[in-house]
Amino acid sequence: MSFQDKIVWITGASSGIGEALTYELSNRGAKLILSSRREEALAEVKNNCKNPADVHIITLDLAETDQLPAKAKEALNIYGHIDYLFNNGGISQRSEAVDTQLEVVRKVMEINFFGTVALTKAVLPSMIERQAGHIVVTSSVMGKFGTKLRSTYAASKHALHGYFDSLRQELYDDNIKISLVCPGFIKTDITKNALEGDGSKHNKMGKGQKNGMPADEFAEKLIPKILKEKDEIYIGGREVWAVYLKRLFPRLLNKMLRNTEVT
Repeated sequence: MSFQDKIVWITGASSGIGEALTYELSNRGAKLILSSRREEALAEVKNNCKNPADVHIITLDLAETDQLPAKAKEALNIYGHIDYLFNNGGISQRSEAVDTQLEVVRKVMEINFFGTVALTKAVLPSMIERQAGHIVVTSSVMGKFGTKLRSTYAASKHALHGYFDSLRQELYDDNIKISLVCPGFIKTDITKNALEGDGSKHNKMGKGQKNGMPADEFAEKLIPKILKEKDEIYIGGREVWAVYLKRLFPRLLNKMLRNTEVT
């Protein structure tokens, strides 16, 4: 199995993990559709690809869920189908729950959960018709446990697991695969772009992200696991072990997290 000539749509492709995935998949011969809100940034990513002629751009905002069916139609019109949908776009949060405005909670959920669900639902009928397709969802280790300052972010990622675990079972007979990807600390600007409790930008690089795995290394490790059609994928540093601690020793993990400095 390979990505040679496969049609891949990536959201959140203008930076971070999405940008790194774009380059990795371009080098592997995929035909790409790149999406995010920032057209200029997407154009720069496209020009940096191995084969820019095989890269198309569709700007979208995951918060505008009513617009996503039209965006999906636009994407399907380019190549006729989508082999892989990488739901990678999202936003984080850095604030205590008591100080986080409900509007901020709704915004994070709208982008991370409802936007991902809406785009997936818009692409699904074409995959079901072809009896083929693979949906990749960028979750987080925060989709498996929670820490301070990330209540809404963790909630949005937990919601993705509930939804796509169920969807995987429903689509089994249609030969459509679903992979939930749980990165640990990856060196991107996700913390800088995270929302404060009042909706303003955090504008600080978290210690974990600063010392995290480079995004290109993450992408290189991820793609072989996607080709193996793994249901759930964990990539990162020591923080990934917290997933297993949560499962086996939840009280110990809670104690450890309470005493851990969180940024």
